[in-house]
Amino acid sequence: MLSVCFCLQKNSKRDPKHESEKRFDKDEAKLRNRDAMDAFVAKLFATVSAVKAAYAELQMAQFPYNGNAIQSADEAVVCELKALSELKQSFLKKHINSSPPHITMLLAEIQEQQGLTKMYEITMKKMQCEIEARESEISSLQIELDETTSNNKSLETKLNSSGSFSVLDTVKPSDSNPERFHHNAAVNAIEPEVIFPKPNQRCFAFESFVCREMFDGFNHFNFSLPNASSRQSENPRFLSIDRFKRLKSVNPIYFLKENPHSSFGRFIRTKYLRLIHPKMELSFSGNLNQRDLISSGEYPESAFFAAFAEMAKRVWLLQCLAFSFDREVNIFQAAEEL
Repeated sequence: MLSVCFCLQKNSKRDPKHESEKRFDKDEAKLRNRDAMDAFVAKLFATVSAVKAAYAELQMAQFPYNGNAIQSADEAVVCELKALSELKQSFLKKHINSSPPHITMLLAEIQEQQGLTKMYEITMKKMQCEIEARESEISSLQIELDETTSNNKSLETKLNSSGSFSVLDTVKPSDSNPERFHHNAAVNAIEPEVIFPKPNQRCFAFESFVCREMFDGFNHFNFSLPNASSRQSENPRFLSIDRFKRLKSVNPIYFLKENPHSSFGRFIRTKYLRLIHPKMELSFSGNLNQRDLISSGEYPESAFFAAFAEMAKRVWLLQCLAFSFDREVNIFQAAEEL
């Protein structure tokens, strides 16, 4: 018996409508995934901004220290870190489609704006604290300045009340013996080209002469005195500071008695012998005993020499103070006819 079999081939032609729907569904899925990823990234950045704001608030609460604010800010930091950790786990598990993307992005934008606003508020608080600190510092410095100004005025008043320490204020030319000391001749010898319209103006010549002689050599250490060599192992600056401290509060006569061969003693001896002419001393005291004592290395206890020693002490201390600084010392005087 003969058997015959027939095989019918099915028509393989695709339906265009079905293919178009399938492609549309695939594109829509990609679009949804992209929107979901965009929303997830926006939420991630918003959470990071919230972490930064919470941490900044925690730092703000520490300076100045505020226990309650620190605890609240610490809890906020922990909460935001947990939210960040949950986002990480969702991304690893590919669970990022928790809510509609447009709602997620809107909430993320609101959260990020809130974080930025909090950061601006914290920055403003920091700036306000800095302003208050600066104002407090300015107020403190103003008080210190007022106190310093008051102290300076008090010292100035004391100095003015104590009067000048010029030797000519203690021993006036009018007190000298006119037979032994000729004032006009002395003035002409000091300033031969100056004419004084009034007799009482002659004292300016003596004062100028005293200043020139006392400050001669001021810009040189030890006033360039003969046989006045400083200790080689010491810096002139530190030596000047030490001299200033030792002499500033001591009576010069007492210091000379205790240190007759000191640099200050040589300074007084040299300046006295150069400044006080024998005829002038003879007219003041009637003898040259003071000059003889000073020349021999001793120091008289007369009022005249005490005034001279006080003046010399102040000039000596001024040079010690000047050489205590690093800069080079210079002095100047007004030119003639000014």
